[in-house]
Formats: sequence, structure tokens, C-alpha cells
Amino acid sequence: MTYLLALDQGTSSSRSIVFDENGHILALAQQELPQIYPRPGWVEHDPMEIWRTQLGTAREALAKAGLKAADIRALGITNQRETTVVWSRKTGQPIHHAIVWQDRRAEATCARLREEGKAGLIQAKTGLLVDAYFSGTKLKWLLDNVPQARQQAARGELAFGTIDSWLMWQLTGGKLHATDVTNASRTMLFNVHANAWDADLLALLDIPESLMPRVLPSSTHFGDVLPDLLGGAIPIGGVAGDQQSALFGQACFKEGMAKNTYGTGCFMLVHTGHKFQTSHNGLLTTSAAQVTPQTEYALEGSVFVGGAVVQWLRDGLHAIQGSGEVQALAQSVPDSGGVMMVPAFTGLGAPYWKPDARGTITGLTRGTTVAHIARAALESIAYQSAALLQAMSRDAVAAGAAPVAELRVDGGACINDLLMQFQADLLGIPVVRPAVTETTALGAACLAGLSSGVYASTTELSAMWRAERTFLPTLSADRAASLMAQWEHAVRQTVAL
Repeated sequence: MTYLLALDQGTSSSRSIVFDENGHILALAQQELPQIYPRPGWVEHDPMEIWRTQLGTAREALAKAGLKAADIRALGITNQRETTVVWSRKTGQPIHHAIVWQDRRAEATCARLREEGKAGLIQAKTGLLVDAYFSGTKLKWLLDNVPQARQQAARGELAFGTIDSWLMWQLTGGKLHATDVTNASRTMLFNVHANAWDADLLALLDIPESLMPRVLPSSTHFGDVLPDLLGGAIPIGGVAGDQQSALFGQACFKEGMAKNTYGTGCFMLVHTGHKFQTSHNGLLTTSAAQVTPQTEYALEGSVFVGGAVVQWLRDGLHAIQGSGEVQALAQSVPDSGGVMMVPAFTGLGAPYWKPDARGTITGLTRGTTVAHIARAALESIAYQSAALLQAMSRDAVAAGAAPVAELRVDGGACINDLLMQFQADLLGIPVVRPAVTETTALGAACLAGLSSGVYASTTELSAMWRAERTFLPTLSADRAASLMAQWEHAVRQTVAL
């Protein structure tokens, strides 16, 4: 049997998973990652802690599986995207904490770019909307605010990277300063048409090109892990940002195939093939994982509060003791009783982009119980995701393609049968849950397996993908449309306050 190791470096934890060649999980190890909040709106991580926890889980997963480095054909990396690290090329030490994707400190720079009329240029080159979410303005902040950083950068002494680059530098002892196209495409500095750093965008943010990592396809031989770290040299064969890795792990390789990840937030991507497509419905264009130098794209939309609404029911309302109780509570009533919840705790993301929206619960009566509110909270995840998929389908039809015909799902909340059935009912298309729901890590393993010869092609990976359950719609199209109209009315109320 051949084995692959996936490093899955996320926002709240570092994980490592050993897969066999059939995509089955052999062992998993996980360590929490401390969050640092220096002031409101700022979020940081300690890059050395990211490295320590990631290396620790890799060693633990190998030990749990009873395997040595020699048993691992290749290693894949998937990571929280946009999080920004700058370090010394000489010492390998970071010059500051990592600035996490959620951090908003660079909003002033983004506002200036928008005021100067640069948003159209940036979207045309990168597919992204101007937002502090992306790495470019975080990098500018570090150069402007860390003492001596600009001078060191001008002398070529510093390296920038997203978390994949940081891990590869550490894994190879500083021999490798690289990233893949998916992570590069989330920086707001990368021309996704040319698959290269864009000189105009670097100049716009006053960033020396010497800082930037080499950009490679997502499936290739990046380099080799130092033998003393894991007991032997293991090729690094695949790298992709978490959402593109999940798209790959769901075997969504062709135009029109879509997946939704139900985590703290929800992230929906639809593959658009080799066509760069600008959304007219509030979505981002991003690079999909590439197994050749040829460009591949996806449209992406994100919901800020997905599974986090269940945490709020537990920790904020104290309506439940544990997250696992929400399905039983929600199922104790036949429907939400007219209650509609819009969990805009941090504004609304795609396709609305309403940062000033605030959460609302509407439709309350004397007959409303906590079970109705729990059901409305759960249904809010499906409503937000349905709004995303409808936006994607409108973009597809406008581009002359077919609407999305099936949604593949993953992430923690996809185990909730009530939620998945309601999602299928709203969408009017099948919702398919895979046998392996660890699709983010699986995607990284598959990318590594392709480059190292474990798999011959994506056709082989498509054949390996298995569904665990398919949820078919049971509502009429008219009833689903009526429910979505109620949802959109509730959304309008959140921004009218």
C-alpha cells in the first residue's frame, strides 16, 4: 500500500492526516492554535507556533499510523489563505506575528485604493474585490510599521509568504521559497491571467519583488523535507489554499462542478474551467488548483457566519449545551413557525457585501419557542448558501454556461441531515455528501499523489470519489422561491436598521 501525508494548517488548529492510496484516512493528529487579538479588529498568529504545531502533528500522525517517512510517497500542504508572514532570509525568524485573514487593520489602505479608482484595475488583473481580507495590504502594513522592515526589504533580506510558503521554508531548512497559484491568487498582487506577480500591483502598494516567492502549479515537485524533521526526506508534491484544495478533494475538476464547505463560515466554489469570468453578482474570481501550467479558474463566494450560528446558540443564548444537540432541538418542531434569522454578526458577505448589516430575528410571536429559533438558525446557513449558488448560476447563464446542477458538500456542519435536506429543498438540485468529508486535506494529498505518480490523472481521482448520501429536493419550485423571497425580505431588514 502507498501512503500520502497531508498537512492541514487552519485558522484554529494545525492538523496532519495520513491517507492510503484509496483516499481512506489511516491516522489524524490535531493541535489547537492560539489566537492573538492585540486590539479590536486585529487578529494575529505566532508563526513559530504554527510551525511547532504543524511539525508536531505530522510526527504524531506518522506514529499513530505506525509508518516511517520511507512509507510516505509524498506530502501535500493545504492552509488558511491570505494570512501573511514576513521573515528574515538569513535567520528564518519572523519579523512580526502573522497577520490573519480575518484582520481588518489594512482597511484604510483599501479605502484609499477605492477612492483613487484602482478597484477596477485590481479586479481585472486579480479577480478580487479590494478588501483588507487579502494579503497585499497586510504586507504593506508590515513594511510600513515594523521598524527597519522597508530598509531590510530593499536590501533583499526579507521573504514574504502565505502559510504554505512559511511551512515550505521551514520544512526545507530555507532551501525553498515558493507558493502555488491558488495561494498567490489570494494576495491581490498576482495576475491570474499570466500566472505571475504583477509589477503594476506591486508598485501600487510599494512592495519590492525580491520579497515574493516563486509561483508553481499546485501539483508539482516543490522540494524535499529535511530528513531529520520526519525521519527521512519526503517530497513536497502538492500545495493549495484550503478552499481550492477542498474543490479538488471533491473531484470538481470540470466547468460547472461546485462544492460548499460548511465550517465556521461557508465557502462555495464553482469551477469555471479555463475561462476567467468576472462576476456581476458579488462573487470573486480565483485560481483553481492547477496540475499543469495552464490556467484554471473558479468563482467563489463566502458566508461569514455559517456553523458559527450554532456556537452562538450554545455560548450566547445558552439554548443548547453542545453543538450536537441542535438537530434534535430543531427537529422537535415541524418548521420555524415563520421565524427568520439573519446571522449578520459581522456584516453580510457574498453576494450582498453589506459590512454594516447586523443580525436580526424576525417573525416572532407568543407561540415562538427556542426550538423555532434553533431551526431558523440552522436554516439561515442554507438560505445564505442558496443565495450564493443562485448568484453563481446567474453568472453561469450570463456566460453562456449551464446553471450548477449538483452541489457537493463538506465541512463540520454537513453531517447535519436536517440542514442538508433543507439545502436541497431550497436549491432544487441534489446535495451530495461524500464518504470522506475531510476533503480539504484529501485535496492536498491527491495533488501530491498526482505529482508523485500515485495517480495517473484526475480521471482516476474522479473514479475514486464516493458519495455517502444524496439529498434530493422535496419542495416544489414555487414553495422554494417563496421561502427565498422571505429570506431576501429579512436580509433587507438587516440593512434598514
